[in-house]
Amino acid sequence: MAVEKAMASASLAEVVDRILDKGVVIDAWVRVSLVGIEILAIEARVVVAGVDTFLKYAEAVGLTAAAA
Repeated sequence: MAVEKAMASASLAEVVDRILDKGVVIDAWVRVSLVGIEILAIEARVVVAGVDTFLKYAEAVGLTAAAA
């Protein structure tokens, strides 16, 4: 009985399409302190999504004004 291994490969276009369809959020927060004194604070949020995906998210959390 032979064991076959199937490897799925995705092209760059397929990966970008999936990211824009579903969206990706990277949230980072860094704080550097020395002896209880905050020296550096970095807060970053990166959102990568297609316009349609972003608008659905924005509407769901109330970031868009309702059209009259």
